Amino acid sequence: MSSSFTSRPAAPAEYEEFLRTALPATRAQRAWTPADGPLPAMYYGHGAPPLLEDARWMSQLFAWTQSMPKPKDVLVISAHWESAPLSLSGTAQGTPLVYDFGGFPQMYYEMTYASPDSSALAKRVASAMPDTEPVYEHKRRGLDHGAWVPLKVMYPDADVPVVQMSLPTHDPARLLEIGRRIHDLRAEGTLVIGSGFLTHGLPFLTREHWTNRDAAPPAWSSEFDAWAGEALSKGDVDTLASFASAAPGMPYAHPTVEHFTPLFVTLGAAQTPDAPVEPTVDGFWMGLSKRSFQVT
Repeated sequence: MSSSFTSRPAAPAEYEEFLRTALPATRAQRAWTPADGPLPAMYYGHGAPPLLEDARWMSQLFAWTQSMPKPKDVLVISAHWESAPLSLSGTAQGTPLVYDFGGFPQMYYEMTYASPDSSALAKRVASAMPDTEPVYEHKRRGLDHGAWVPLKVMYPDADVPVVQMSLPTHDPARLLEIGRRIHDLRAEGTLVIGSGFLTHGLPFLTREHWTNRDAAPPAWSSEFDAWAGEALSKGDVDTLASFASAAPGMPYAHPTVEHFTPLFVTLGAAQTPDAPVEPTVDGFWMGLSKRSFQVT
C-alpha cells in the first residue's frame, strides 16, 4: 500500500515517532464489513495543530480508532464550519486542506492529507436529508483542522474517504434531528464524528495554561466538564440542550458555542440518544476538557 507520507513535509518529532508504530497498525487494521453491524458515532476534542506534538493525546485517539474496524468512509461535523444551508465539503480525491489557524510554525501550513474520492458518501448524506433541509456541496471547500488534525492520527495513511458537513445551526433540537437522519449511515460502514472540544474558553486561559499543557484547569472548565459528564452519564439530553443558560462556567467555557454543539449531532445519530454515555477520553489539555465519547 502506498502511503500519503512518502516524501512528506516536515512534521513534529512527536508525530514522526507516533507514525513509527501507527502506520504498521493502521495498515493491518481490519476493514469494516456489514457483519460488524453499525459503527459508533463519536464526539471528540480535536484541538489545534500542536496536538500533533502531544504523544498522550495521539495515543488515546489512535487506540480508540483501533478498537473498531476501519470504516468505509468518515463523515465529520466540525466546529470550524458554520454554514447554512447544510453544506458538504469537496469530494474529489486529494481534497485540499483549510489552514484555518494562525501563529503556528510553518510546517503546519504545509501538511497534507490526500484522502480518496468521497462523492458516494456525499450523495448518501444528501439523500438522507428531508426536503426541508437542503444540502449544498462546496466543491472547492477543503477539510478544516477540526477534521484533518485528528484524521492524521486516526487514519494516517489517508486511505479512508472523508466528507465534512457544516453546522447549519446551533439549535440542539435541529442538530439532533440531523443526527437522526444520518443514523442509518453507521450501519453502512460510515464513521460519524462530531468534532469540537467540551470546553473552549480560549480567551480566558492564563499564561500558565498556554505554557503548560498540564496546568490545573480553571474552575469554569472543570465545573462545566463535571456538569456535562453527569448529564451524559444519565442520558439527560434535555439538560445538555440547556447548556447556554444552565451550565456552570458559562459563558467562559464556551464564549461561542460551536465547539459544543457538534455533540448533538453525535447524540442524534445514536440508536437511543438518551442512553447513558461514559467517556472514552477524559482529562484536560491547556485547562480545556478533553472529554470525548462514543454512542452506539
